[in-house]
Amino acid sequence: MPDHAEPPHAPRGADDAVRPDPSRRPVEAVLLDFHGTLAQVEEPREWVLAAAAACGVTLERMRATALADRLLTAGRAGGPLPTRVPPRLTELWADRDLYPHAHRGAYTGLAETVDAGIEGFAEALYERVLVPEGWVPYPDTAPTLAALRAGGVRVAVVSNIGFDIRPHFEAWGLAGLVDAFVLSYEVGRCKPDPGIFLRACGMLGVDPERTLMVGDTPADAGAVAAGCAALVLPTAEAGRANGLGAVLDLAGVGEQS
Repeated sequence: MPDHAEPPHAPRGADDAVRPDPSRRPVEAVLLDFHGTLAQVEEPREWVLAAAAACGVTLERMRATALADRLLTAGRAGGPLPTRVPPRLTELWADRDLYPHAHRGAYTGLAETVDAGIEGFAEALYERVLVPEGWVPYPDTAPTLAALRAGGVRVAVVSNIGFDIRPHFEAWGLAGLVDAFVLSYEVGRCKPDPGIFLRACGMLGVDPERTLMVGDTPADAGAVAAGCAALVLPTAEAGRANGLGAVLDLAGVGEQS
């Protein structure tokens, strides 16, 4: 055997561990969760201050902080989940991601369990979630969506939610980077039901086996039952990177400068 010839059965090494699997099907579409993946609700104290201002009340920051703590325990639209749902709200809570009236009723009802002494405060708190100013896109959101679009990867936002988030994307200049919005209250299915992921794939015209679902909860990983791959990211506070850029490596596209 010549000195330069390779042995017929070369041992596996580090190169083999990173070499692409030829059987892996390419990613043609990415499904993205909204809250906790693409954007986060505004900082709690700012949320309370803004809602109070909408009611014509200027709160001291210390009082706003105390109110925010109590409201977070009660349950906030956009999280966290309530520690306890009052019996009178259980039906609305169960249907919150299927009907707009249930979403509003559940979260305003939870806010009303905290006595702030401000008329219309619970409604004003809820209104903040309906406007783009009540949310903060993650730093990686715009560049990741732009890179996916440039790489020819189709994108859908798949969310368990009780209101329309398209105006948020319009306000952030991101609507043109999303091919479809698949919202639970519009399609009548909630994650982890495989049906919502299959609906998204159908709207994009892609095979589930060539689709990657990206989210931040086990419900997002329910896409596996629909035949998709799944990536679950850690939730980050508003304004902090959450690792969304990892999607680009999995989709085989580069970040746009």
